[in-house]
Amino acid sequence: MNNMTLYVQRDSLIHRVDPLTKLLFVFISIASTYIIADHLVVFGILLFTLFILLAGKVIKYIVPVIGVSFLLIASIIIVQGFFHPDRATVLFQVGPIQIYKEGFSIALLITLRVVNMVASFGVLILTTKPDDLVEALLQKGMSPKFGYVLLSVLQIIPQMVALTGKITDAQRARGMETEGGVWMRLKSFLPLLGPVVLNSLTETRERSIALEIRGFNAKGKRTYLYERENYRFRVPIRIALIAFFLAVIIWRVIS
Repeated sequence: MNNMTLYVQRDSLIHRVDPLTKLLFVFISIASTYIIADHLVVFGILLFTLFILLAGKVIKYIVPVIGVSFLLIASIIIVQGFFHPDRATVLFQVGPIQIYKEGFSIALLITLRVVNMVASFGVLILTTKPDDLVEALLQKGMSPKFGYVLLSVLQIIPQMVALTGKITDAQRARGMETEGGVWMRLKSFLPLLGPVVLNSLTETRERSIALEIRGFNAKGKRTYLYERENYRFRVPIRIALIAFFLAVIIWRVIS
Protein backbone atom coordinates (compact mmCIF):
# COMPACT_ATOMS: atom_id res chain seq x y z
CA MET A 1 0.00 0.00 0.00
CA ASN A 2 1.37 3.41 -0.93
CA ASN A 3 2.14 5.69 2.04
CA MET A 4 0.38 8.59 0.33
CA THR A 5 -2.84 6.79 -0.60
CA LEU A 6 -5.02 3.87 0.45
CA TYR A 7 -4.71 2.40 -3.05
CA VAL A 8 -3.37 -1.16 -3.15
CA GLN A 9 -1.46 -2.16 -6.26
CA ARG A 10 -2.72 -5.50 -7.56
CA ASP A 11 -3.09 -7.18 -10.93
CA SER A 12 -6.82 -7.85 -11.00
CA LEU A 13 -9.83 -7.30 -13.23
CA ILE A 14 -11.34 -4.91 -10.68
CA HIS A 15 -8.27 -2.67 -10.85
CA ARG A 16 -8.73 -2.43 -14.61
CA VAL A 17 -12.30 -1.12 -14.35
CA ASP A 18 -12.48 2.62 -14.95
CA PRO A 19 -12.89 4.88 -11.87
CA LEU A 20 -16.24 6.40 -12.88
CA THR A 21 -17.79 2.95 -13.27
CA LYS A 22 -16.63 2.03 -9.77
CA LEU A 23 -18.02 5.32 -8.49
CA LEU A 24 -21.35 4.42 -10.10
CA PHE A 25 -21.17 1.01 -8.43
CA VAL A 26 -20.66 2.63 -5.01
CA PHE A 27 -23.74 4.80 -5.47
CA ILE A 28 -25.96 1.98 -6.73
CA SER A 29 -24.73 -0.52 -4.14
CA ILE A 30 -25.43 1.83 -1.23
CA ALA A 31 -28.66 3.31 -2.59
CA SER A 32 -30.12 -0.13 -3.36
CA THR A 33 -29.76 -1.28 0.25
CA TYR A 34 -31.79 1.72 1.39
CA ILE A 35 -34.44 1.44 -1.30
CA ILE A 36 -35.20 -2.21 -0.45
CA ALA A 37 -35.71 -3.01 3.22
CA ASP A 38 -35.33 -6.76 2.82
CA HIS A 39 -32.64 -8.52 4.83
CA LEU A 40 -31.91 -11.20 2.25
CA VAL A 41 -31.60 -8.72 -0.62
CA VAL A 42 -29.32 -6.41 1.37
CA PHE A 43 -27.26 -9.41 2.49
CA GLY A 44 -26.99 -10.53 -1.14
CA ILE A 45 -25.73 -7.10 -2.21
CA LEU A 46 -23.19 -7.19 0.63
CA LEU A 47 -21.96 -10.63 -0.44
CA PHE A 48 -21.55 -9.38 -4.01
CA THR A 49 -19.57 -6.36 -2.78
CA LEU A 50 -17.32 -8.62 -0.69
CA PHE A 51 -16.86 -10.88 -3.72
CA ILE A 52 -15.65 -7.88 -5.73
CA LEU A 53 -13.15 -7.07 -2.98
CA LEU A 54 -12.03 -10.69 -3.04
CA ALA A 55 -11.66 -10.61 -6.82
CA GLY A 56 -9.66 -7.41 -6.47
CA LYS A 57 -7.34 -9.13 -3.94
CA VAL A 58 -7.88 -6.36 -1.39
CA ILE A 59 -10.43 -7.86 0.99
CA LYS A 60 -7.92 -8.19 3.84
CA TYR A 61 -7.44 -4.41 3.84
CA ILE A 62 -11.14 -3.72 4.41
CA VAL A 63 -11.53 -6.16 7.32
CA PRO A 64 -9.91 -3.84 9.93
CA VAL A 65 -12.14 -0.96 8.79
CA ILE A 66 -15.24 -3.13 9.15
CA GLY A 67 -13.96 -4.19 12.58
CA VAL A 68 -13.75 -0.55 13.70
CA SER A 69 -17.28 0.09 12.41
CA PHE A 70 -18.59 -2.65 14.72
CA LEU A 71 -18.27 -0.16 17.59
CA LEU A 72 -21.00 1.83 15.89
CA ILE A 73 -22.90 -1.34 15.03
CA ALA A 74 -22.90 -2.51 18.65
CA SER A 75 -24.46 0.76 19.77
CA ILE A 76 -27.11 0.42 17.06
CA ILE A 77 -28.03 -3.09 18.23
CA ILE A 78 -28.27 -1.96 21.85
CA VAL A 79 -30.37 1.13 21.14
CA GLN A 80 -32.70 -0.55 18.66
CA GLY A 81 -32.98 -3.76 20.67
CA PHE A 82 -33.85 -1.98 23.90
CA PHE A 83 -35.76 1.10 22.86
CA HIS A 84 -37.43 0.49 19.48
CA PRO A 85 -40.96 1.94 19.74
CA ASP A 86 -42.59 -1.12 18.14
CA ARG A 87 -40.98 -3.63 20.50
CA ALA A 88 -43.38 -6.40 21.45
CA THR A 89 -41.73 -9.82 21.05
CA VAL A 90 -38.81 -10.75 23.29
CA LEU A 91 -36.15 -12.40 21.14
CA PHE A 92 -33.81 -13.36 23.99
CA GLN A 93 -33.05 -12.27 27.51
CA VAL A 94 -29.77 -12.00 29.42
CA GLY A 95 -30.65 -11.50 33.08
CA PRO A 96 -32.82 -8.40 33.32
CA ILE A 97 -31.83 -7.28 29.80
CA GLN A 98 -34.36 -8.01 27.07
CA ILE A 99 -33.67 -7.78 23.35
CA TYR A 100 -36.82 -7.46 21.27
CA LYS A 101 -37.30 -9.11 17.90
CA GLU A 102 -38.59 -5.98 16.18
CA GLY A 103 -35.67 -3.83 17.32
CA PHE A 104 -33.10 -6.53 16.55
CA SER A 105 -34.51 -6.89 13.02
CA ILE A 106 -34.07 -3.18 12.36
CA ALA A 107 -30.59 -3.24 13.93
CA LEU A 108 -29.56 -6.18 11.72
CA LEU A 109 -30.77 -4.34 8.61
CA ILE A 110 -28.84 -1.21 9.57
CA THR A 111 -25.76 -3.33 10.30
CA LEU A 112 -25.87 -4.90 6.85
CA ARG A 113 -26.25 -1.47 5.28
CA VAL A 114 -23.32 0.00 7.20
CA VAL A 115 -21.00 -2.91 6.40
CA ASN A 116 -22.01 -2.76 2.74
CA MET A 117 -21.37 0.98 2.68
CA VAL A 118 -17.86 0.50 4.08
CA ALA A 119 -17.14 -2.37 1.70
CA SER A 120 -18.46 -0.43 -1.33
CA PHE A 121 -16.22 2.54 -0.65
CA GLY A 122 -13.42 0.02 -0.14
CA VAL A 123 -13.92 -1.20 -3.71
CA LEU A 124 -13.42 2.34 -4.99
CA ILE A 125 -10.63 3.53 -2.70
CA LEU A 126 -8.52 0.35 -2.50
CA THR A 127 -8.59 -0.46 -6.23
CA THR A 128 -8.46 3.04 -7.73
CA LYS A 129 -5.60 5.52 -7.79
CA PRO A 130 -6.89 8.83 -6.41
CA ASP A 131 -5.19 10.70 -9.25
CA ASP A 132 -7.06 8.61 -11.83
CA LEU A 133 -10.40 9.16 -10.08
CA VAL A 134 -9.97 12.92 -9.76
CA GLU A 135 -8.65 13.32 -13.30
CA ALA A 136 -11.60 11.35 -14.69
CA LEU A 137 -14.00 13.62 -12.79
CA LEU A 138 -12.18 16.74 -13.98
CA GLN A 139 -12.44 15.58 -17.58
CA LYS A 140 -16.17 15.22 -17.01
CA GLY A 141 -16.37 18.88 -16.00
CA MET A 142 -15.88 18.87 -12.25
CA SER A 143 -14.34 22.00 -10.74
CA PRO A 144 -10.55 21.71 -10.23
CA LYS A 145 -10.95 23.21 -6.75
CA PHE A 146 -13.40 20.50 -5.77
CA GLY A 147 -11.06 17.94 -7.33
CA TYR A 148 -8.22 19.21 -5.13
CA VAL A 149 -10.42 18.94 -2.03
CA LEU A 150 -11.45 15.39 -2.98
CA LEU A 151 -7.85 14.35 -3.59
CA SER A 152 -6.80 15.86 -0.25
CA VAL A 153 -9.53 13.93 1.56
CA LEU A 154 -8.43 10.66 -0.05
CA GLN A 155 -4.82 11.29 0.96
CA ILE A 156 -5.21 12.79 4.43
CA ILE A 157 -5.47 9.52 6.39
CA PRO A 158 -2.35 7.83 4.94
CA GLN A 159 -0.47 11.13 5.17
CA MET A 160 -1.34 11.49 8.85
CA VAL A 161 -0.34 7.87 9.51
CA ALA A 162 3.00 8.31 7.75
CA LEU A 163 3.64 11.61 9.56
CA THR A 164 2.76 10.06 12.93
CA GLY A 165 5.22 7.24 12.26
CA LYS A 166 8.02 9.69 11.44
CA ILE A 167 7.40 11.81 14.54
CA THR A 168 7.14 8.70 16.73
CA ASP A 169 10.50 7.46 15.46
CA ALA A 170 12.03 10.88 16.12
CA GLN A 171 10.62 11.02 19.65
CA ARG A 172 11.78 7.45 20.34
CA ALA A 173 15.28 8.39 19.16
CA ARG A 174 15.25 11.18 21.76
CA GLY A 175 14.49 8.68 24.52
CA MET A 176 10.70 8.92 24.82
CA GLU A 177 9.09 5.67 25.97
CA THR A 178 6.47 4.54 23.45
CA GLU A 179 6.06 0.88 24.36
CA GLY A 180 4.25 -0.66 27.30
CA GLY A 181 0.72 -0.77 28.68
CA VAL A 182 -2.31 1.23 27.67
CA TRP A 183 -1.51 4.11 30.03
CA MET A 184 2.07 4.35 28.79
CA ARG A 185 0.94 4.35 25.16
CA LEU A 186 -1.64 7.04 25.90
CA LYS A 187 1.00 9.21 27.60
CA SER A 188 3.30 8.83 24.59
CA PHE A 189 0.47 9.52 22.11
CA LEU A 190 -0.67 12.85 23.53
CA PRO A 191 2.67 14.65 22.91
CA LEU A 192 2.45 13.57 19.26
CA LEU A 193 -0.80 15.44 18.58
CA GLY A 194 0.75 18.90 18.51
CA PRO A 195 3.58 18.11 16.05
CA VAL A 196 1.26 16.08 13.81
CA VAL A 197 -1.34 18.87 13.57
CA LEU A 198 1.28 21.61 13.07
CA ASN A 199 3.15 19.61 10.42
CA SER A 200 -0.14 18.87 8.63
CA LEU A 201 -0.97 22.59 8.53
CA THR A 202 2.53 23.37 7.25
CA GLU A 203 2.24 20.75 4.50
CA THR A 204 -1.16 22.15 3.49
CA ARG A 205 0.29 25.67 3.22
CA GLU A 206 3.29 24.45 1.21
CA ARG A 207 1.01 22.51 -1.13
CA SER A 208 -1.17 25.59 -1.66
CA ILE A 209 1.88 27.69 -2.54
CA ALA A 210 3.11 25.00 -4.95
CA LEU A 211 -0.29 24.89 -6.66
CA GLU A 212 -0.37 28.67 -7.06
CA ILE A 213 3.12 28.64 -8.59
CA ARG A 214 1.94 26.04 -11.10
CA GLY A 215 -1.03 28.20 -12.12
CA PHE A 216 -3.81 26.33 -10.31
CA ASN A 217 -6.15 29.35 -10.52
CA ALA A 218 -5.15 30.29 -14.05
CA LYS A 219 -8.00 30.99 -16.45
CA GLY A 220 -8.42 29.42 -19.85
CA LYS A 221 -8.65 25.97 -21.33
CA ARG A 222 -6.87 23.27 -19.37
CA THR A 223 -4.90 20.38 -20.83
CA TYR A 224 -4.19 17.00 -19.25
CA LEU A 225 -0.91 15.19 -18.84
CA TYR A 226 -2.41 11.80 -19.68
CA GLU A 227 -4.90 10.91 -22.36
CA ARG A 228 -8.12 9.40 -21.16
CA GLU A 229 -7.82 5.61 -21.19
CA ASN A 230 -10.40 3.63 -23.11
CA TYR A 231 -11.39 0.97 -20.58
CA ARG A 232 -12.71 -2.34 -21.87
CA PHE A 233 -16.22 -3.44 -20.90
CA ARG A 234 -16.97 0.03 -19.49
CA VAL A 235 -20.29 0.38 -21.30
CA PRO A 236 -21.63 -3.17 -20.61
CA ILE A 237 -20.81 -2.88 -16.90
CA ARG A 238 -22.54 0.48 -16.62
CA ILE A 239 -25.59 -0.82 -18.46
CA ALA A 240 -25.76 -3.81 -16.11
CA LEU A 241 -25.47 -1.57 -13.05
CA ILE A 242 -28.16 0.83 -14.26
CA ALA A 243 -30.45 -2.08 -15.22
CA PHE A 244 -30.05 -3.56 -11.73
CA PHE A 245 -30.81 -0.20 -10.13
CA LEU A 246 -33.94 0.24 -12.24
CA ALA A 247 -35.04 -3.27 -11.26
CA VAL A 248 -34.56 -2.36 -7.59
CA ILE A 249 -36.70 0.77 -8.01
CA ILE A 250 -39.44 -1.15 -9.83
CA TRP A 251 -39.40 -3.86 -7.16
CA ARG A 252 -39.78 -1.21 -4.49
CA VAL A 253 -42.72 0.41 -6.30
CA ILE A 254 -44.69 -2.77 -6.94
CA SER A 255 -43.97 -4.47 -3.61
